[in-house]
Amino acid sequence: MVCRPPSYNYAMSKLTPKIILEGTRLTFKTDIAFALNEHPRIVGPRKYKYHSPLISGEWCAFTNFPWGRGLINFEPQEEALAMETYDTWVKLFELQKYYSWIVDRFHLSTRMYQWMTYKKDYDFRWLEERLHPLNFRLVLMTRSPESFAAARAERLKVSGNPSQYDDLNLFVEEQKVIRKLFDDSILPKMEIDISDNNIPAAVERIADWMESTGGLYMAE
Repeated sequence: MVCRPPSYNYAMSKLTPKIILEGTRLTFKTDIAFALNEHPRIVGPRKYKYHSPLISGEWCAFTNFPWGRGLINFEPQEEALAMETYDTWVKLFELQKYYSWIVDRFHLSTRMYQWMTYKKDYDFRWLEERLHPLNFRLVLMTRSPESFAAARAERLKVSGNPSQYDDLNLFVEEQKVIRKLFDDSILPKMEIDISDNNIPAAVERIADWMESTGGLYMAE
């Protein structure tokens, strides 16, 4: 049996988009993340299902019970664990830079939560300085204060933890904080208002932006 080396199509550009979706709850980040992860303009045409990474800072992986603590809402004694987790994620991105990564909440959500809860502001410039050469893009999802109620009504139809949506004023205040953090980011970025709840339109806007700004490919 003769083993032949694989043939590669070097003329074909490889899609390697890397998108971080940030924003408060009820801005449909997760729905948009799933849609992007299957969008032919973002990850190519899908004739069959295959692995495409979609990760989240909201995974409550630090506790052994539902809706516990994780990378965003860790307690002060878990700081070293959280920072090591961030370093591990970035190292993984660096090792596998020629692939697509879609992230549903990440370091801005951590900064927002930790500041509002413990008045501790974490400096993630080191993280962004490592993400920037990998062509990571930052998308902030926002909505008008008056539109949160309708978004909550939709989310309550499917939520397994509805009490987290009781205080809409909290989301309004969170949005003010995360918008300031977004403004300070060194990553290529765009803000999308999702007040109209039009997820397909938001996804197309992101795809347009990624295409027009070179966000779909990695340079050698």
